[in-house]
Amino acid sequence: MTTRIACLGDSLTRAQFSVDYLDLLGRRHAPGDVRLARFGVNGDFAHNLLQRLDAVVRNPPDVITVLIGTNDARASLPGYPVEQAMKRKRLPDRPSAGWFRQCLGAVVARLRAETDATIGLLSLPVLGQQLDGAAAQASQTYTRMIAEVAATNEVAYLPLHERQVEELRQADPPPIPYREVTPAAAVGVLVQRAVLRRSLDAISRRRRLVLTTDHIHQNSRGAALIAEVIDAGLLTASA
Repeated sequence: MTTRIACLGDSLTRAQFSVDYLDLLGRRHAPGDVRLARFGVNGDFAHNLLQRLDAVVRNPPDVITVLIGTNDARASLPGYPVEQAMKRKRLPDRPSAGWFRQCLGAVVARLRAETDATIGLLSLPVLGQQLDGAAAQASQTYTRMIAEVAATNEVAYLPLHERQVEELRQADPPPIPYREVTPAAAVGVLVQRAVLRRSLDAISRRRRLVLTTDHIHQNSRGAALIAEVIDAGLLTASA
């Protein structure tokens, strides 16, 4: 029997700037065992995801994964262009930890009320690769809130953040400071791929980054960890 999986999230799920973890997840299973549906929108906050659940509940899948909060966490860091993000994403309130938790809770509540799917909330990938840096600490703070929402709503918690912290500690990467991704930098990645024919992994290696291409979006190693925790937490155990 085919397991239908809906993957909800932001640019990490859309996979325009990240290696495609849906593809990697599909490869972990025999052909026909899983059917994956992508619900990822670049730049989305938890509020934005809450507004677009109709497409998910209209044809409820067997399994739903939620990977959201990276942009909410980024918005808590100095230097993040909050005003521009609010305008671009039509946010009615300024991003905050409390609002993130409220929106994520509402996402889970609706999915539970209107589907019979098994639901898994992924903790956030590590921002940057300096574990004691402000960016990594922000992703850890929001990860704690995700764990609390999962426990409160009795849905699965998928420990991506913890798995990536372990990977970074083992890799002992160079202490490259976190840099916020600008629109120009994002376009630069697309140019490198389209014109210079560089893969996301090649871009990552040139920047000496272990799990990401730009401190945020995932290379193959980072994306493989996303697929791994989804598989272990929601699929392998029930197979």
